[in-house]
Amino acid sequence: QVQLVESGGGLVQAGGSLRLSCAASERTFKFNSMGWFRQAPGKDREFVANINWSSGDTYYADSVKGRFTISRDNAKNTIYLQKNSLKPEDTAVYYCAADQWSDGSDWGRSYVPDYWGKGTLVTVSS
Repeated sequence: QVQLVESGGGLVQAGGSLRLSCAASERTFKFNSMGWFRQAPGKDREFVANINWSSGDTYYADSVKGRFTISRDNAKNTIYLQKNSLKPEDTAVYYCAADQWSDGSDWGRSYVPDYWGKGTLVTVSS
C-alpha cells in the first residue's frame, strides 16, 4: 500500500522560510503527479502546488505563486515545497497527495488525488 510521509512542518515567524518534504513508500513511476494541499482552521482544504512527475511541469495556487516552489527528487521518491515570505494566512495543515492518472493541471479544480499523507502542521506567527 502506498504511503506518503510528510515532514518539515513547525513554527516560523512571518517573513520566514520553511521546506516541507514528502517521501513516497513506492517508486514514483506509479504516479503521474504529486503535490500539496492545505487546510487552515475552520476552512476548506485547498490546492497549493503540484508537479507532473515525468514532465516536471508545475502548477500553483494564485495565493502562493512567487513565494512557494515545488520540486522533486526522483532517486529519493520525494517532493519538496520550499516556502518563502511566509504569512500568517499560510498557517495550516499541509497534506501531500499523489495521483496515478491526473497530469496535475486539474488539481486546482476540485480534483481529488488517489493517495494522501497524514499531514504536517505549519504555524506562521505574526
